[in-house]
Amino acid sequence: MHDSILTEPAATQGLRHDPTTILLHWLTAALVVVLWTIGQTVDFAPSGALRVDYRSVHIVLGATLAVVLVARIAWRLTRNGMLPALDTGLLLLVARATHFALYVLLVAAVGLGLANAWIRGDSLFNLFTIPSIAPGDKVLRGNVEDWHALAANAVLIVAGVHAAAALFHHLFLRDATLRRMLPWRQV
Repeated sequence: MHDSILTEPAATQGLRHDPTTILLHWLTAALVVVLWTIGQTVDFAPSGALRVDYRSVHIVLGATLAVVLVARIAWRLTRNGMLPALDTGLLLLVARATHFALYVLLVAAVGLGLANAWIRGDSLFNLFTIPSIAPGDKVLRGNVEDWHALAANAVLIVAGVHAAAALFHHLFLRDATLRRMLPWRQV
């Protein structure tokens, strides 16, 4: 038994998030990191088929993140039995604000990414072409690309703060905040 369990309220000792919440959380995190990395490196790919395929992977994973995000929001809004918060007062307010910001930024980044694909008229693996809804509108294309990049960077920054807070809880407050979301059971 962890000695920190003695510092947790009795109502939350040993509780973990349900498997669906844990899966959606870590799937979202992995997709965000992979998508951000591809977004930062796509212009280094040589022009031609390799860049089209690399961008296609980004678009397909972005659409996958959209589906995961819808499932995550629906799951969060409709399921019963949310775990009791470990934080109180200002820490609880900051935690809730951070989670809300993450959801808003994720929706913005995904929405702008999907809009970007439709404005650009991208090709998916040279097999399918997404028709452009604004052919030749370079200003709109540039603006949406910039907003998408800004939202993606903001997601990564806020997610980094979120991860740092989880580590702070684990290492300094010695509570179960991080352990409750780990995909493996802690003893």
